[in-house]
Amino acid sequence: MNDYQTTVGIEIHCELKTNAKMFSPAKNGYTKEANTNINEIDFAYPGVLPTINEEAVRLALKAAILLNCKINQTMYFDRKNYFYPDLPKGYQITQARTPIGVDGFLEIKLNEGTKKVRIHDIHIEEDTAKSIHHNNKTLLDFNRCGVPLIEIVTEADMHTSEEAKAYVRTLKELFFYEDISDCKIEEGSMRCDVNVSVSKTNALGTRTETKNVGSISSVGEVVEREAIRQIKKIESGNRIEEETRRYDEAKKETVLMRKKETGNDYRYFPDGDFPPLVLTEELIKEVTSSITLLPEERRKILENAGISEVNIEKIIANKTLCDYLLSLNTNLKIASNLLLGEIASYLNTHNKKLEETKLTKERLEYIVKKLETKEITNQVFKDILISLFESEKEIEEILKEAKKDTIDDDETLRSMIIKIIEDNEQSVEDYKNGKDRAVKFLMGQIMKSSKGKASPTLANALLIEELEHKK
Repeated sequence: MNDYQTTVGIEIHCELKTNAKMFSPAKNGYTKEANTNINEIDFAYPGVLPTINEEAVRLALKAAILLNCKINQTMYFDRKNYFYPDLPKGYQITQARTPIGVDGFLEIKLNEGTKKVRIHDIHIEEDTAKSIHHNNKTLLDFNRCGVPLIEIVTEADMHTSEEAKAYVRTLKELFFYEDISDCKIEEGSMRCDVNVSVSKTNALGTRTETKNVGSISSVGEVVEREAIRQIKKIESGNRIEEETRRYDEAKKETVLMRKKETGNDYRYFPDGDFPPLVLTEELIKEVTSSITLLPEERRKILENAGISEVNIEKIIANKTLCDYLLSLNTNLKIASNLLLGEIASYLNTHNKKLEETKLTKERLEYIVKKLETKEITNQVFKDILISLFESEKEIEEILKEAKKDTIDDDETLRSMIIKIIEDNEQSVEDYKNGKDRAVKFLMGQIMKSSKGKASPTLANALLIEELEHKK
């Protein structure tokens, strides 16, 4: 099986985050009661005329720009004809001849470095109704019918499950951060069709397409399972046919749905209801300038701030938290530790959002500064946490009350430090040999012994003084 190379291409259907549908004023939303967000235009009633959703075009344009595509400034809409119950018009409005973006790429990060996955095209179309299979019946919810979609089609550039997962993950993160889509794969607003082929030569093998894969992990599983299935079939003397399949997550295998359709089956032709759609240079510049700080740029800022890779991924996974952190004018490493630690714990426990508390940005920046200069300890922060969230008092007053228990007289601290030095002779030797970690260790012992009450600035100064006497 090692003689075979797997080749993967992915088509992603991504619903756009608009208020209305692509060609009708019906609400873009299908979480309410079935068949309530519908309009005569969605069903192509006689006498109705569709109109193009301008916001959907803007979001599709932004997606094409993010994917480094060449933009088709003059576009036409086409009808893709097929009969199926989830398509009440008998055709789907799409872009067969003039997709909004072509010849792009998306760079993905892998363990061995980065890789560019080429984008063949990105085109605008409308979604179909949602089919709900129950026992031996199929129910249809037309709330989704007509919702604006973009379909992103890659070239056959991927060869492993890890590459396929990284591609989907990166695309999802990019679109989510730019508010192009909510990217909820599990709810169907982002759906992946995975094309897989295997071959022993440089020529591509016959591909199969596995439709509507429901999670990033399943995308990887489809690549692996379908490659194994195809190799076994070839090795047993059979040939691979172009097929449309689905993934059975319970059985961890792909299942035949139907033989693959060809482009001729759809009888594409221009939709006469729409004049040419022209994207001006001004619109392209405006949409380009609306692009905010991208996820990879955010990662670099957080990495330069000294934040660990694990914490960076936690922050990036929460856009609200990431936006908030990057809006602070303070030490981002200390602030991130607080936000991911005690602050997150309080908010989760009390089921609150940060803006619903008294912990303003100014308060948090003030506390971070005090921690950075070691004017207060982590223990002091923990002691005043509830007051920071709930009290109307000025922060200086809160700190003043907390400092009443702080050990900040020379005599008490010095006697404590002398005892700790006597109990840790190895650390004293390490200090004499120029090892900086000795001071950090001893300071930790001081804070432990004082239960976090020792003044860190004074304790550090006295510790260095006593250690110098030992040289």
